[in-house]
Amino acid sequence: LGDVYKRQLYICIDYAYLCMQKLERHDSIKNIISAKPVTRQDELVRLLRRIGHNVTQASVSRDLDELGIVKVNGRYSLPLLEKPSSVFGGVSFDTAGEHLVVMRCAPGYASAAASRIDHSSIAGIVGTIAGDDTIFIAVKDATGQKNALKALLDLFTEE
Repeated sequence: LGDVYKRQLYICIDYAYLCMQKLERHDSIKNIISAKPVTRQDELVRLLRRIGHNVTQASVSRDLDELGIVKVNGRYSLPLLEKPSSVFGGVSFDTAGEHLVVMRCAPGYASAAASRIDHSSIAGIVGTIAGDDTIFIAVKDATGQKNALKALLDLFTEE
């Protein structure tokens, strides 16, 4: 492999690792908020650090914004972005950075759901990668991410 190709490969691997760290942190935030009432960001920072996430108040603030988590009656609350009666099972969407939407569905349905996304020609979506129950949906930019998320919700809730 050439040096340029190796550098690009390492950059891609680093980016994928950072995305996975962020996804794990987002999952932890959602689990914490679902399990107990959290009223302050510094409390969430302390709880995340306790389980091994190296975070700051600023990073947690960005994560809350990306996840669409808001305060309801003085405590943080998860947004409802799930349609449990979809053909693909319980479908939910999350974001990871400005260029990625993560879709979760019933086990075994991700490939079919990704094919549906690919054939829908949603503006801003540049491609999908499907696992068993999770799809990474790459988008061009933050504006494209917001528009794609809305279109995906419409696509999977019109059944």
